[in-house]
Amino acid sequence: MLTTLAIANYRSLRQLVLPLTRLNVVTGANGSGKSNLYRALRLLAETAQGRVIPSLAREGGLPSTLWAGPETISRAMRNGELPVQGTVRKEAVHLRLGFAGDDFGYAIDIGMPEPVPNSLFGLDPEIKRECLWAGPVLRPAALLADRQGPLVRVRDARDWRVLTRNIAGFDSMMLQCADPLLAPEVLRLRELMRSWRFYDHFRTDNDAPARQTQIGTRTPVLNHDGNDLAAALQTIIEIGDSDALDAAIDDAFPGSRIEIGTERGRFGVSMRQHGLLRPLSTAELSDGTLRYLLLVAALLTPRPPALLVLNEPETSLHPDLLPALARLIQRAATETQVIVVSHAARLIAALERHGECNALMLEKDFGETQVAGLADLDRPPWQWATR
Repeated sequence: MLTTLAIANYRSLRQLVLPLTRLNVVTGANGSGKSNLYRALRLLAETAQGRVIPSLAREGGLPSTLWAGPETISRAMRNGELPVQGTVRKEAVHLRLGFAGDDFGYAIDIGMPEPVPNSLFGLDPEIKRECLWAGPVLRPAALLADRQGPLVRVRDARDWRVLTRNIAGFDSMMLQCADPLLAPEVLRLRELMRSWRFYDHFRTDNDAPARQTQIGTRTPVLNHDGNDLAAALQTIIEIGDSDALDAAIDDAFPGSRIEIGTERGRFGVSMRQHGLLRPLSTAELSDGTLRYLLLVAALLTPRPPALLVLNEPETSLHPDLLPALARLIQRAATETQVIVVSHAARLIAALERHGECNALMLEKDFGETQVAGLADLDRPPWQWATR
């Protein structure tokens, strides 16, 4: 389980270090930085897939994603004695992402490339530093794998073994150096991060994939766009917790149950509701009902990930469904770590009634996202690696 999430210089997240528990809910006013936090988490996950540099390019490149304010905000600026203005830069331009748990931690530092003559990729950001360490805090003695520029080395007993001296600036060491014999810790971390799942705004329009029948195979993990909803629900019925599935449907829609039908190998979902003579297909269900079914399939997965992140799961749901959704999220948190980004007061209140829920309220101060009420001594210890 992750206990710390650290982000530096990503959009409004100038210096953010968050404590995490098993169940976390992130909330705040519009523009407070909730979406930036979610996108930073997704960017961190892309590192294990080898897609962090292309993902930055899709966001407009590194200059578009960097903190847009001054490098430091002085006391005089905060007191209004001086205008907010640029200062002489003391540090290199970098975007930093990292996390830690009780067993290990990881951090990546991304910056601008060195000039390359005759290259059309002169604006591509580069990975300058990557560190994997044992324990919750980065210390030189705890380093297990260390990448500095093109050099990657791993701990070998009390010495270091060089894995490569020429890793490309756009490649993560988790993609190129995850060797089961020479770097098993890197391999373990990569596979752990690859198990992270993100669900963000399922489509529920008339042409949504979830409304269409699909060829079905065993599906322990719901696809991000929900196109395999029927197969995912049938997989829960056959090899997952079918009782929990029935209870989740009845909790939200008393007296209702779902049925999975097949025709020539194509799977479809229908729902029997109290008082109706026939079941309703997904094409007939309301947006909120369909979205709830998608969330059920995601949260009751027979193959829980290390981390499950939901971005505004309340979208299209009637407020009366939010307590049922909260109970579903709380159940999922018994098997996986969950982060929920939401601004639905009723959902947040229902989650906070759970004794172990970690509520993080984001707010803006001089354009910088901070956690309301989180004092310096309440922040987890964190140390960035230098270049």
